[in-house]
Amino acid sequence: MKKTVFRALLLAGAAVAAISCGTKTASTTAAQVERTYKVETYVTSSQDVPQDEVYTTSVQAYVVNNIVPQSVGRIKKINVEVGDFVKKGQVLAEMDAVNLEQARLNYVNDSIELARDKSLYEEGGLSKSDLDATQLSYDISKTNYENLLENTILESPIEGVVTVRNYDQGDMYSGSNPLYVVQQITPVKLIVGISETEYTNVKVGDSVEITADALPGETFTGRISRIYPTINTTSHTFSVEVLVQNSDKRLRPGMFARATVQYGVNHSVVVPDNAIVKQQGSAIRMVYLVQPDGTVKSQVVTLGRHFDTSYEILSGLQDGQTIVTKGSANLSDGYKIEVE
Repeated sequence: MKKTVFRALLLAGAAVAAISCGTKTASTTAAQVERTYKVETYVTSSQDVPQDEVYTTSVQAYVVNNIVPQSVGRIKKINVEVGDFVKKGQVLAEMDAVNLEQARLNYVNDSIELARDKSLYEEGGLSKSDLDATQLSYDISKTNYENLLENTILESPIEGVVTVRNYDQGDMYSGSNPLYVVQQITPVKLIVGISETEYTNVKVGDSVEITADALPGETFTGRISRIYPTINTTSHTFSVEVLVQNSDKRLRPGMFARATVQYGVNHSVVVPDNAIVKQQGSAIRMVYLVQPDGTVKSQVVTLGRHFDTSYEILSGLQDGQTIVTKGSANLSDGYKIEVE
């Protein structure tokens, strides 16, 4: 009997506590609603909003050539150094020419033989098969000589800058590394990864603005020269190649860069970013609309671009609506406000 009475007393106490607590909560909420909150407001309006996006990337040489001879041999002469700008066809290095000289003598001898045999053939003193054999020997020696010449006198196939030199004069070329690396930097290229949602919004020839951290305050203009045909299944991006003429050679391979791609212009409502309130525990964004009775009401919005200190609003607001800016984080539906 005593246990039953004690349990009843506990339940009664809990009920009284719950009622007391509920009364306190209700009175606090009522006080918040009755309180007037000082805020700043903004009347919405539309404006043109450039639909651009900034992507990070790095500058690359347009062409990279590894300068190597066909076979191992002694390096007879080194003509250029790292950092030198070279022309197309300029001699960069010379290899030992013993084999080249032997090939040249064979080529000269076979050319003499061919000229003589042609004369004999025209006079009827040589068969066509013998002439063909002489012609074949000449063609082989000519090809061999030209190939050795190309691999003994090493020329630059492009106009560019020498970025690597792996050997010194007198070294034996081992075949493990190129003698030189020459990079063409007029133009340069950048490979930019763009979200697949923009795939239909870019085209070859579109202008791209380029900046580089190493060159503060400078802006370069490039154009999309190639759009890669596939989408990366992991990142859901596709690549575009941007060419920058770089005639002044300011951009160099390896520089960290930012590429701004334009996707046109939207005419949208724009609001200050301090008007946007994030709903706790969700990805919902909203603003507070000022009501005729001096209270506020929340309105869910869809955000677009963020630029300077403003947000583009894709949906949820129209021109001419008054919203709360400063002080919006302290509000809830039905709260009374006073505009400062």
